[in-house]
Amino acid sequence: MKILVVNGPNLNLLGQREPGIYGTDSMEACLASLRERYADDEIDYYQSNVEGFLIDRLQQTLTDGTQGVVLNAGAYTHTSVALHDALRSLHVPVIEVHLSNVHRREAFRHTSLLTAACLGVIAGFGLDSYRLGIEALKAQQA
Repeated sequence: MKILVVNGPNLNLLGQREPGIYGTDSMEACLASLRERYADDEIDYYQSNVEGFLIDRLQQTLTDGTQGVVLNAGAYTHTSVALHDALRSLHVPVIEVHLSNVHRREAFRHTSLLTAACLGVIAGFGLDSYRLGIEALKAQQA
């Protein structure tokens, strides 16, 4: 299976930014673990702090053979109608993931503008949220 993992703003600082919330492991370590665990699958990764670049990369899935997306849009989850519209245009399942349990945090994080355009949501399991997202995609393919 060809899977795209996409991270939004500030997630390039995983392992450094607010370790009490997001942990101390880097995304690179997480990706290495995922690629080892799912050695028969292709796991591509993209991160940007720019909303339009995220949309451009998601739209590439229309032609690049991607079969599913695991998306952590960061703060854009709560603000981006444009990302919502981009997700609606895709022909592959998208799993929305969050490292923290957003419902135990500030009230503005309780609303996702993306959830309605996603197959499902996984939140609160740290970097393991990405693995759970991949498992959800693979279950859809089976």
